[in-house]
Amino acid sequence: MSYNKLIFRFSWLTPIILLLLSWEILARLNIFPEYLFPSFTKTLLSGYILIRDGVLWINLLASFVRVIAGFLIGSIMGIALGIVMGYKDVVYRTLHPIFSLLMPIPALGWLPLLILWIGVNEALPILLVFICSFFPVLYNTVSGIRSVDKRYVEMARSLGAPFRKAFFDIVIPLALSSVFTGLRLEAGMAWRTIVAAEMIAIPVGIGALMITSQYLMRVDVIMLCLGVLALMTLTSEKLLMLMENKIIKWG
Repeated sequence: MSYNKLIFRFSWLTPIILLLLSWEILARLNIFPEYLFPSFTKTLLSGYILIRDGVLWINLLASFVRVIAGFLIGSIMGIALGIVMGYKDVVYRTLHPIFSLLMPIPALGWLPLLILWIGVNEALPILLVFICSFFPVLYNTVSGIRSVDKRYVEMARSLGAPFRKAFFDIVIPLALSSVFTGLRLEAGMAWRTIVAAEMIAIPVGIGALMITSQYLMRVDVIMLCLGVLALMTLTSEKLLMLMENKIIKWG
């Protein structure tokens, strides 16, 4: 890889580096009290201490497991049902009004009801992430499948291809871009949902660590947690983009 290509590939890091430098400079100007606006280096030091003591790992792992569980279950079910709804008109006409009614409800809007139904336990945040992931992935999958002209399948079948082969070789590849769009959007939303749920009802997790830090006036820890969340969201989106490119290229 040439030097110019290497610079271009990592050029997206430049605004982030400038933001961190601005943060450090502004904090060192002492415009705000240090306990309300700690510097970037102080936040990094707090992060090192939390990692060394295992506090950050424990809370991040708890949130990560919940996000992965809810996101995978919601995405798989959303894609599976979206494929059926997208291709079968009778299923679409039956279920679309129901999902159109439920989808606009924010995932956290279900929180009071879920607390009453299942209580405060590990199932609660996972179910919230499931709801957060299921509806948008379902919607994008249905849109992607229905946007494919069915005449392509009919043409393939007229040439002797079985329906299953024609569907998975033609319809699914053409709908993949729409499906991955839904997955990328919900990767970030899943992290935002889990943090909000942990702030309200869960004792362990990044959200719980943030709300505890608020009570202790540890703004440096709160900023660290926000940075970790941004990093996890960015990483999730980048991995899904890489997966999308590999799958589409392979297909």
